Amino acid sequence: MGEAYIVAAVRTAGGRRNGKLSTWHPADMGGEVLNAVVDRTGIDPRAVEDVIVGCVSQVGEQSFHVGRNVVLASRLPDSVPAVSIDRQCGSSQQAVHFAAQAVMSGTQDVVIAAGVESMSRVPMGSPVALAEKAGVGAGPWSERIRKRYGVQQFSQFTGAQMLADKYGFNREQLDQYALRSHQRAIAAIQADAFKDEIVPLKVADGSLHTADEGVRFDASIEAISSVKLLQEGGVLSAANSSQVCDGASAVLVVNERGLKTHNLKPLARIHNLTVTAGDPVIMLEEPIPATRRALERAGLRIGDIDLFEINEAFASVVLAWLKATGADPDRVNVNGGAIALGHPLGATGAKLMATLVHALRKRGKRYGLQAMCEGGGIANVTIVEAL
Repeated sequence: MGEAYIVAAVRTAGGRRNGKLSTWHPADMGGEVLNAVVDRTGIDPRAVEDVIVGCVSQVGEQSFHVGRNVVLASRLPDSVPAVSIDRQCGSSQQAVHFAAQAVMSGTQDVVIAAGVESMSRVPMGSPVALAEKAGVGAGPWSERIRKRYGVQQFSQFTGAQMLADKYGFNREQLDQYALRSHQRAIAAIQADAFKDEIVPLKVADGSLHTADEGVRFDASIEAISSVKLLQEGGVLSAANSSQVCDGASAVLVVNERGLKTHNLKPLARIHNLTVTAGDPVIMLEEPIPATRRALERAGLRIGDIDLFEINEAFASVVLAWLKATGADPDRVNVNGGAIALGHPLGATGAKLMATLVHALRKRGKRYGLQAMCEGGGIANVTIVEAL
């Protein structure tokens, strides 16, 4: 089987809810990251054979085939096809997987994996909310599904609380982890650690948006612990959960023939592509068995991995993953995570890949592992080797 190489990996800086990026149409925001991977590699835009775009809330401004609209909003020729995919929070990580599978098979040589989500302009849950408002249907879960699993609905908030309970984490531990996320993000920004991955976007006041807007430079354990709990008797709060965020990301993936034909320099080689599924009720635990399977298939141990990007959907997700895998906490989310930087849903997968690849190269490290928990009890894991 052929190899898959990452030759460019970029993202926008995150925008807070109704913040700096809320004036950007999601198609235009996505178009900018496509332009960036082409510009950074110098590849002929006509050489791109497909664009795979992850997006969760495909309604409103993100409807009518957002992937194609992202291409039409870019400088790519309209001869470049596209597809829109939804694997919930892992949508653009799955886009990377599909792109890698395409080039490894030799079906295509040059593919862009991307993601976009404007959570300001298309709020989370919009597809369901619109259907409910119209009085159409019974919602996404049929009575057959509800009976099978003994629930009326599946909730990531419920899953995150169940994880905290199962692995024995209290609110103080979640809040301490949230503080660490902000502290690491602050340190990364101050060290200009994100410079190579961020695509500047001009915002309403005429300035360039180049820094993640959600990071709280005044974060303290006192402030975090004062935030109201999401449910009485629980341990989750908005402060120890991921932030609503606007953003876009893109990764240019090629095979050996693509490297040689277009004279490209690889940033990383993709070593393993894993996706697994499990219990849809606890839901967010699946990155644990997915990580174990990925390591086994790659012939690696947890200690062989130099850096990890484990999506901080909730602090309990990362803490449970750490406890179960025995990974070194000092190697996990070294530049902060979604609690500080934001989680733009469909864009987060490729966003984390951009951060992981550039962090490995900056630190002179070799192997990186990215894992995402996803709605419905699914998880994607990708292992890459920096070059």
